[in-house]
Amino acid sequence: MAFRSKLRLLTLQRNRPFSSSILNPDSKTPPLSRKEKSRAALSALSLLRLETNPERIVDICRATSLTHGTHLYRDAYSVAISKLKKSNNYGGIRTIIKNSLSRTDCRSELSVSHLIVLYGQAGLIKDALQLFDEMPSLGIQIGVKALNSLLFSCIIAGEYSEMKRVFSDFPGKYGLEPNVDTYNTVLKGLCESGSADSAHSILAEMESKGINPDAKTFSVAIAGFYKEEKFDDVEKMIVSMKKYGVEKGIGIYNVMMQSLCKLKRSNEAKALLDEILLKNMTPNSVTYGHLIHGFCKEGKLDVAKSLFEEMISRELKPQAECYFTMVYYLCKGNDFEVALTICKESMSKGWIPNMTTMRCLVSGLISVEKVDEAKEIIAVMKDKFSRNVDPWIEIEEGLPK
Repeated sequence: MAFRSKLRLLTLQRNRPFSSSILNPDSKTPPLSRKEKSRAALSALSLLRLETNPERIVDICRATSLTHGTHLYRDAYSVAISKLKKSNNYGGIRTIIKNSLSRTDCRSELSVSHLIVLYGQAGLIKDALQLFDEMPSLGIQIGVKALNSLLFSCIIAGEYSEMKRVFSDFPGKYGLEPNVDTYNTVLKGLCESGSADSAHSILAEMESKGINPDAKTFSVAIAGFYKEEKFDDVEKMIVSMKKYGVEKGIGIYNVMMQSLCKLKRSNEAKALLDEILLKNMTPNSVTYGHLIHGFCKEGKLDVAKSLFEEMISRELKPQAECYFTMVYYLCKGNDFEVALTICKESMSKGWIPNMTTMRCLVSGLISVEKVDEAKEIIAVMKDKFSRNVDPWIEIEEGLPK
């Protein structure tokens, strides 16, 4: 039986024990094509998103033959690790990673680097450090990519002091030369831990080693200084960009706008949009998404709606999160009809807001006597989330006949 068929069978049997025949693809089966692997990976990802039983999550990961390093592989295993961590099943996490290491296609720096990050996601930094140290015994040369992954692993685990130790000791210990990604990763950790001032010394060290900072370096530093409300340092970073020949492009503007919106200074962020347009630069959907979220959080729904319409008029495609934000805050503002219009557009793209938002929308529609529209939403939710229909049936039964 082809692997993709086995995953389909897993879906059908997810409420029953897994059999060894389902979980172990027949070695005589011809290798899957690239298209078949993608379908199998999507099936595995769907299963993992639905599954709650830790043992079955481990079984699904063991059964999947995803190509290491692909985004589908990363997404699937990230979902699995998150669920197992939530249930404190650290043994299952270690089993998944050790099973991956037993595969021949995982014997590369790229693949092991991703597993190191997964350990960080789980908060298992000692395991991440051990795996890094064991790479030579696995026949894998330790490179700067693995070092950068270990640093990032420390950051996502919140182990900032350990990150500093690794950055200080490991390059010399393992004969590695840090690159711009190394410095960007460390700078991210420093900014996240409230030490944005370190950006100045990081830039100085990079210069002394002949490593040119890039747009990401400055994006991270600028976001860090905004977070600490050190606006003079933001300006210093912008001046430094000119020194290093780094353009103040749309990516930098987006970071500045997002940071200002987080500080509830959305009007200042919108002034940056005006600056972009005056420079004949082209904003993108991310630009508008940050502004819309900022104005929604501040309760300025008219501005948010105007920006949403402007984005559409510029033929920019809103991202899923932008739709979800609009629907959620419009419901909070009792603007249920506009919320319904935007929600329908989102659903037409396969993007459905979370349960809380959808229940709020349905309740709101009922309150403004849009019962038929509420029934349409309920029907979609029952169809899309067949495993959790009881709350919707309960609401449906209470509707006017």
